[in-house]
Amino acid sequence: MKPDVSVVIPTFRRPDRIKRAVNSVLAQKIHALVEIVVLDNDPDASARDMVRSLAAGIRWPIVYGHEPEPGVANARNAAMKLAQAKLIVFLDDDETAASENWLENLLDVQAQTGADLVFGPVQGRVEGNVPHKAYIEARFTREGPEQSGLIDTYYGCGNSLLKRAKFFSDSPIFDPAMNEIGGEDDALFSKALADGAKIAWAASALVYEEILPERATLSYSLSKAFAFGQGPSQTCWQRRKIFGVIYWMAVGLGQFCVFGGLYALRWVVRAKKRPELLDRAAQGLGKLLWFKGLEPRFYGASAL
Repeated sequence: MKPDVSVVIPTFRRPDRIKRAVNSVLAQKIHALVEIVVLDNDPDASARDMVRSLAAGIRWPIVYGHEPEPGVANARNAAMKLAQAKLIVFLDDDETAASENWLENLLDVQAQTGADLVFGPVQGRVEGNVPHKAYIEARFTREGPEQSGLIDTYYGCGNSLLKRAKFFSDSPIFDPAMNEIGGEDDALFSKALADGAKIAWAASALVYEEILPERATLSYSLSKAFAFGQGPSQTCWQRRKIFGVIYWMAVGLGQFCVFGGLYALRWVVRAKKRPELLDRAAQGLGKLLWFKGLEPRFYGASAL
């Protein structure tokens, strides 16, 4: 019997995090038939033993997959091949469900709206005291409407549900060209939205994202902001919308000048520094410098 939903958790050299993520799924109160797919993207298969230990005597099957060729798109595509259900839920390996009703909330919103994509909120959390903690946690946090229902935008892959039919059946589903730079989910979801996909928000389907120490830095967050800023310009270029590229570059120039200038002014008068201003300036610079070869590399071979 095929499962009603497949919960997919790609992972890369984080066996301790996988344990937390899987246990948060196993704690769900739901009557649906669930399978958990853990896709190990480490060439050394570092998650295999942990998954085997978790799989003994549990309520739902855990499917272990190994994709030795590093890359965020490679991992997601390999997981999609293993997942048997028509409804696929993505959970990152540094995320955990905030409540035992997380999965039910996602499924209920999908059933009520008939959405092709459903997203839930994410709360970023940093352990201990680090510089710019509030800003860093906010950068990893996803907020949306207070009420569940249909929306006209999309978010990242972590804490999302997709209905495999119609918009997510071509192979490869996620673009391998983005293996190291990320954004493969944005590219897929933006195309689905343009093609008429229905997108919904599940306001109660919260997950926590435990921010790794190496990511809990100002430099990492600004690099992500720069990459995020590149997205609109790159998407327009891929679709050969030249005026769209010009528009977003103009927006980026304005953002960089305004927010960069405001940050510089605060520095001159020795006011309290605001990393949020640098974030907006970095996003603007990304819209300007969107060209191939300038993308920050976060994943895949660059992470080895």
